[in-house]
Amino acid sequence: MTWPSPLKLKIQIMCSDEIAMGPGKADLLDAIAANRSISAAGRAMGMSYRRTWLLVDAMNRCWQGPLVATVPGNQKAGAHLTPLGEVVLAGYRQLQGDAEVAASAGFAAIAEALLPSPRPPKRNEGPA
Repeated sequence: MTWPSPLKLKIQIMCSDEIAMGPGKADLLDAIAANRSISAAGRAMGMSYRRTWLLVDAMNRCWQGPLVATVPGNQKAGAHLTPLGEVVLAGYRQLQGDAEVAASAGFAAIAEALLPSPRPPKRNEGPA
């Protein structure tokens, strides 16, 4: 049986003391692109409307321009990633991939050799 890698990488891009981009915000941008709606993206991710808007607002303030643009209106309402949002998201995903490749090629082998073997999950020992 193969065990999952002992490494879990979490890359955050900081803007002063605020997270400008991280795995959750990148996932939110993916959900906005897929759903074309900030509120629908939040629902798809199990987040409240307020939390979703706070994350979008933080991203839009941290970068040189907004990453998400909204279109108000009854019939054409929605949201989409701006060209800057697409560049930032693609760059962040590339950074994540590069970091995982580097970690797999280097430290993962050391960690696997030096960390204790994971224990298999305990089985319920109740009546069958």
